Amino acid sequence: MVLFQIVREVPLAPSEAWERLTDWDQHSQFVPLTTIVRTPRGFVARTGIGPVGFVDPMEIVQWQAPSFCRLQKRGRVVTGWAELTVEPSAAGSRVTWLEDIHIRGTTRFLAGPTRFAATKVFSRVIDGLLADPAG
Repeated sequence: MVLFQIVREVPLAPSEAWERLTDWDQHSQFVPLTTIVRTPRGFVARTGIGPVGFVDPMEIVQWQAPSFCRLQKRGRVVTGWAELTVEPSAAGSRVTWLEDIHIRGTTRFLAGPTRFAATKVFSRVIDGLLADPAG
C-alpha cells in the first residue's frame, strides 16, 4: 500500500469546500480518460480508452457531512481507502485528502512512482474542484 496526504488551505467556507470536494460527478473533469458513475453506496470511476481500461469501484463507508468522508476502494485493480476532511481555518477551510492506495500486481519497488503519480493526480483533482470558478 502507498500512503499519501494532500493538504490545501482555501478561501472557501467549509460548507462550500465540502460541497465541491464531494461533488463526485465533477472529479472526472480533472482525471484524464476517466468517467464517474454513481451507485447506491458510492460511485465507480472508469479509466481507459474504448474497451481498454479498468474500473475503480468506491464505497462511501463513513459520511459525516460537512467535515469527513471515508471511501473504500474495492476494485480488481485498485484497492485501499481515502479519507477526505474539511475543517475551518484562518484562510477559510483546510482540506485534507489522506489515501492509502494499492495497485494489484505491483511491488514495493513501484511505491515511489505510485506515490508520485497519485499525489499529482489527486492534487489536480483537489485544486480543480476548489478553484475559483471566476479564475
